[in-house]
Amino acid sequence: MSQPNDAALPFSLLQFYATSPYPCSYLADRQARSQVATPAHLIDAEIYSSLVRAGFRRSGIFTYRPHCDHCRACIPVRLPVADLQLTRSQRRALKKHANLRPREMPLALFSDHYALYCRYQQARHPGGGMDDDSREQYTQFLLQSRVDTRLIEFLDDDGVRMVSLIDVLDDGLSSVYTFFDPDVAQSSFGTYNVLWQAAQCVDLGLPYLYLGYWIAESRKMAYKSAFTPIEGLIDGQWQILNPNDAP
Repeated sequence: MSQPNDAALPFSLLQFYATSPYPCSYLADRQARSQVATPAHLIDAEIYSSLVRAGFRRSGIFTYRPHCDHCRACIPVRLPVADLQLTRSQRRALKKHANLRPREMPLALFSDHYALYCRYQQARHPGGGMDDDSREQYTQFLLQSRVDTRLIEFLDDDGVRMVSLIDVLDDGLSSVYTFFDPDVAQSSFGTYNVLWQAAQCVDLGLPYLYLGYWIAESRKMAYKSAFTPIEGLIDGQWQILNPNDAP
């Protein structure tokens, strides 16, 4: 059992433990560990917001952050949405998918969502373990939450094209997970979705969109640095991130 180094964090009722090492999902041949905040039922909206600002993320009811012994590659990142500078390709993504209709749904299992999730995992992350998730695993991963979580589906005339899970914090939105139709040729659903979430932050008067971890060496995560400016949590301080300065 261990406590985080962030002495100012208001977590006096929480305990933190480090997991045993396990294979890293992003960097081959590396071992990862996580620091998990417990008990889950005490992590309300206010504490969860503070945890996210301290670099934690959520998977189901588990709130965690990287706690690896010899690696600091995972950098928590967030977008200060008022300062977001769009590139040409990002503007094209907004235009290309302007026909999508977002709709908030109950945080529940829908068969078309689950089918889309399975197709996405099999196409984008084969062999990663999540491409064989059962309905129960899908539910535990995405549909169990003790905080304010929104499930948004994006539709066109052919049905659901994309689904996003988003947590509402006191200073922003946290992008939990997004999956989309992998069979649409030359789509830019992922880029569109980040920009859509950033726009929601602006509409709600929230300054930040939290995007989880950026890993310079991981193709799956490196895309996040395409959004500028982007801030990283480095040595306990949020600061503008220069991808060239990655550890």
